[in-house]
Amino acid sequence: MTSGPQALDERGRRAAIRLARARRLLRYGLELRAPWEYGATLATLPLLRLAPKGDGHPVLVFPGLTASDLSTRPLRRFLRGRWYVPYGWELGRNLGPRDGVFHACRERLRTIRRRHGRRVSLIGWSLGGIYARELAKEFPDDVRLVITLGTPFSHGPRASSAWHTYEQSTGHRIGAPDLLAPLASPPPVPTTSIYSRTDAIVPWRYSVERVDATHENVEVEASHLGIGVNALAWCAIADRLAQPEGTWTPFARTGARALLYPDPRRKSRG
Repeated sequence: MTSGPQALDERGRRAAIRLARARRLLRYGLELRAPWEYGATLATLPLLRLAPKGDGHPVLVFPGLTASDLSTRPLRRFLRGRWYVPYGWELGRNLGPRDGVFHACRERLRTIRRRHGRRVSLIGWSLGGIYARELAKEFPDDVRLVITLGTPFSHGPRASSAWHTYEQSTGHRIGAPDLLAPLASPPPVPTTSIYSRTDAIVPWRYSVERVDATHENVEVEASHLGIGVNALAWCAIADRLAQPEGTWTPFARTGARALLYPDPRRKSRG
């Protein structure tokens, strides 16, 4: 039987493990608020109808990992009410960049571009934001702007606690340089990263864009599973999309917005 300093060290190690597990459970519990976020969004629909209307240009929306167009239907319905022409990706569940998926995304973008004769705005939720960013890098003349929601572009999908699911569903070993190296570089079009510091799936630092004249961050209070149906995220999306083409300016945290949207430049407590 172990005694003395070794016993104390072992008890301390076990206590640290239990504490770490408790913290993980508490963090994941924050994701349970997603249905309430959507409920709050539905309750504020009269106010959301005051969000700026657009110019009718097309918007292509990509779902997150393991999700489908069903998950982005509420957002697309909202965008349609703001006078945009929203599209789902129409590739079923997002199981990662399997063979043929990115080619199909290219064709989807090209088809929408030809149909409207206008540049397309891209919105991606979580892993869907990776598609949006990479398409914008490949086809900058066809993309008007990019908006990501809780997307781990600075460290790749392994930044998400769902990385095991990602590796199993895509066959990609996360951490391979050929997969991760290009993800952090920003698209050559106006880009907004919307993220939450209380995201329990993707560490928020991995969704932070390097700020410059055409790239920015907008912080909201949201869960990872609920950020795509979050009222404040929708308002920020409407504001970004409504800018006249060629006249992009950063999101302004003025007036009431300063109370609703935290300053993404503030220092973290932890």
